[in-house]
Amino acid sequence: MYKKQFEIRWSDVDANGHLANSAYTNFMSHARMSFFGEQGFSMPEIRKHNVGPVVFYEHMYYFKESFIGAPITVTIEVSGLSEDGMLFMFEHNFYNHKGENLAYCEMQGGWIDLKARKLTGLPESLLELAEKFPKSESFKVLTKADTRKHGVKPKAMKF
Repeated sequence: MYKKQFEIRWSDVDANGHLANSAYTNFMSHARMSFFGEQGFSMPEIRKHNVGPVVFYEHMYYFKESFIGAPITVTIEVSGLSEDGMLFMFEHNFYNHKGENLAYCEMQGGWIDLKARKLTGLPESLLELAEKFPKSESFKVLTKADTRKHGVKPKAMKF
């Protein structure tokens, strides 16, 4: 399990004075990029391969409030990876200084070719690194069907 600590800043709280939804998303994103960097996936390294990460969805479950000045820990566990490395899934948990679980998020994403703007498998050197990611107990090999497991599809706007 990867852990990243943060302190809740003024800019992280909402009108109710507790950690804002957008701050959860920002903390998770920052934690993931730190995780990637420590796994050899630094931004300069992935740019060499002309790929970038994209988020498909983030499903958040909130359990307990947290307030300005409070330290929080965001954890990451890799719970899915496709055989070609194109798709990935993470589980994030948020904890306060007492170890109480504040929130949980399942996040799924993939890698895109930055020129073609299409999903792509990882180049061999990055795939080898991805296959060494520490995995959660619920880890599974992802397929394209997993990206549609919630049945949500785009709908054109009617004029």
